[in-house]
Amino acid sequence: MIPFVELNSQFKSIEPEIRAAIDDVLAGGRFIFGKQCEAFESEFAAYVGARHATGVNSGTDAIHLALTAVGVGRGDEVITAANTCVPTVAGICAAGAKPVLADIDPATATIDPGKVEAAITARTKAVVPVHLYGHPCDMRAICEIADARGIAVVEDCAQAHGAAVVEGRHARRCGTFGVAAAFSFYPSKNLGAYGDAGAVVTNDAEIDARVRMLRNYGEERRYYHSIEGFNSRLDELQAAILRVKLRHLDEWNEARRQRAGLYADRLKHLPIRLPFEAEWARHIYHLYVIRSRRRDALQAHLTARGIGTLLHYPVPVHLQKAYAHLAYAPGDFPESERACGEVLSLPMYAEMPVEHVEAVARAIAEFHEPAQS
Repeated sequence: MIPFVELNSQFKSIEPEIRAAIDDVLAGGRFIFGKQCEAFESEFAAYVGARHATGVNSGTDAIHLALTAVGVGRGDEVITAANTCVPTVAGICAAGAKPVLADIDPATATIDPGKVEAAITARTKAVVPVHLYGHPCDMRAICEIADARGIAVVEDCAQAHGAAVVEGRHARRCGTFGVAAAFSFYPSKNLGAYGDAGAVVTNDAEIDARVRMLRNYGEERRYYHSIEGFNSRLDELQAAILRVKLRHLDEWNEARRQRAGLYADRLKHLPIRLPFEAEWARHIYHLYVIRSRRRDALQAHLTARGIGTLLHYPVPVHLQKAYAHLAYAPGDFPESERACGEVLSLPMYAEMPVEHVEAVARAIAEFHEPAQS
């Protein structure tokens, strides 16, 4: 068996550090808003290259609170990609706004800046570009469009911990282009907690202060509530775990890139579309997603050989039953619909044995042998 993802090997590689961090929290006896959360927020902000980070309960909450903090509310519209995980849209709806969808660039599978511009109306308050699979959106083009119209940009960085836009000799990390950014630390992310967790990152002190109040019932100080808020706090145990893992993130991302490079070398001669990395981007391969017009048959072939795969994502947002009220129809976002019919995520994680990469590539090549055609 070759699993799609396997988290135990990562834990084993850092087990002493993890256990020491957990023991420190347990011995200290403080489990909410302690030294671990404060330290992680500081360290993660520094890693991303931002001034502030605020730990919250999940990536979805991070989108919700970030949008609320920048003034998004009822009657507003927020543009995002039609081909994204539903939590992106759930966060927009939680802020009281209407999701407005835009199609994707067929090469990167991220939101097409030209489609963003076409979707803007007088009610557009924000854009949420999604750095899908670990590849950055074209943030320079998106920010230029948004800034010219006074529209806030809140990045969805749930799959982009360490991904970057390369500017000359420098790499600017995702999460530093918009007025705020939302991160998820779901366990399978490149930087994953051992439960739900998230963060809002920003360079704006006022936005940061507002998020801090929103995550804790709107408290300005204890028992004094300045605004209506929520319960969305990053607990000390998860913060301690994330602090340990953050020290290894760049190493793990590089391991993913190496495995992606091996996949590309072994699969480049086959009639499938491999993941694309723009010349200005640094992809961190949260997912390794190929595209095939024979996707379902290929997935069945791999399953029969004990190889785990997933579809990210089989149904675009506008065709989901839950969002029928948005009144979109089949054909409205052709690139997103085409991608959803062709994408197949192959096994990918930092500790994945190289022999497993080779075995997956052989199985895909076997599928495309003449006898299989």
